[in-house]
Amino acid sequence: MQRDSAGSGDDCGGNSPDFKSAVAAALLPRPECWPLRSALARERAHSPLALHLPAHRRGQAPAFRRPRLPWAWDLPELPTIGGPLLVDGAVAESQALIAQAQGVDFSWYGVNGASGLLQAAVLALAGPSARVLLPRHHHRSLLHAAVLAGFNPLLYTVPFDAAAGLWQPLPPQQLEQLLQQAGPVDLLVLLSPTYQGLASDLPSLVAIAHRHGVPVLVDEAHGAHFGFDPTLPKAATAAGADLVVQSLHKSLGALAQTAVLHAQGPRVDRDHLCQALEWVQSSSPSALLMLSAEQSIAQRYTSGGQRQLRRCLHQARALRDVLQAHGIPLLTSDDPLRLVLHTAPLGCSGAQADAWLMARDVVAECPEVFSLTFCLGLGNSQRLQRPLLQTLQTLRRAFGEVPLQPLQPPPLPALCEPELSPGAAWRSPSRQVPLAQAHGCLAARPVCPYPPGIPLLLPGERLDAERLAWLAQQRLLWGEQIADTVTVLA
Repeated sequence: MQRDSAGSGDDCGGNSPDFKSAVAAALLPRPECWPLRSALARERAHSPLALHLPAHRRGQAPAFRRPRLPWAWDLPELPTIGGPLLVDGAVAESQALIAQAQGVDFSWYGVNGASGLLQAAVLALAGPSARVLLPRHHHRSLLHAAVLAGFNPLLYTVPFDAAAGLWQPLPPQQLEQLLQQAGPVDLLVLLSPTYQGLASDLPSLVAIAHRHGVPVLVDEAHGAHFGFDPTLPKAATAAGADLVVQSLHKSLGALAQTAVLHAQGPRVDRDHLCQALEWVQSSSPSALLMLSAEQSIAQRYTSGGQRQLRRCLHQARALRDVLQAHGIPLLTSDDPLRLVLHTAPLGCSGAQADAWLMARDVVAECPEVFSLTFCLGLGNSQRLQRPLLQTLQTLRRAFGEVPLQPLQPPPLPALCEPELSPGAAWRSPSRQVPLAQAHGCLAARPVCPYPPGIPLLLPGERLDAERLAWLAQQRLLWGEQIADTVTVLA
């Protein structure tokens, strides 16, 4: 009997690429049933109290509404569109308008988040031998910038509130002392506002740095809306900072991954900055993301956008008043759109409160050891009053309100330099050891609970007894977000 040629010899259809593709296609689900599409559809149908980023609160306040599907906007760098680093096209014109509105020399859109723009800003001003003053509570993207540039940062410690468990703004008098102690400095990095909305006195800090001849980069990722209302802190650009990075999805309602970099003054070389942007930004930026960035900023300059922001600020303050009137402990914030629950008086850590609330469809943004941050964004906060109050009252009863004792402040000097540069430590042979056995070792990897991605330990730092004891305490409060082992140099 003659066999079917598809089932015999070297020409067996089961071994052919076409046959394998056909089988694979038959086994695969329909496109609308793929995991990411399905998960996003479920999330869209679900209606939790969304108190997390992006600030548009799951589409309650998008910068633009039509068309509903994004595909029509997802275009390449066509001649009429251009891109962030091209001199012609709509993107270049849009960036020039943003710079003019902000009162700066240049502005660039970023589609790799504030992380990518922070790294570009650092790389533009800092090489392998640079002396960069980096705040101890910096976002890990700045640690990565130090690794990419090859320098060893000068880490400065800001005040720490042991009762709240939060880093506080840098006082101007402390910056004066730091600059005198540090000697020549090539770049000062400031963080304002913090994730919890704590803002620094940027005009004073920038003026002090400039008197010492030091350019200033401000990580203003969480403060893109600052300066758009007289009740909010002054924007970093208005304070005179040389470089400012803003994350647009965190407060202006743009899509995730959108950001903007502003540059002004004679301390920044535009060509160096453009080169650094080319190093770390995509060569195929999404027109959809850049449109989202443009519209989120442009809307703030309209009367409608200003009314929307005033309404959101009013509702946020009213929500705070209601919660506090019913005994819910809240921490002070300079940003009304950041509602910071103080969990320590409730007898739980921020991570524990976050897990408890997540199980009840309340999705917060940023758990910390003694706090939990709700990002109110540009959605309607008036509707949150009753459900959020009831849930937080139940949370308070669940944990019994036996207050947690104040934290042990981190045992860190006011100014220090890792014994080995982070890049050299990261690339060195390493091994994992239990935290309790790491005394005297040099860290090879960061210890970095996420969010918000602030390293508790940097590569190249020495693990002494005090530091290990502090990390052990942190682990008790962070739970599984901090491992019981640490990666050290072999």
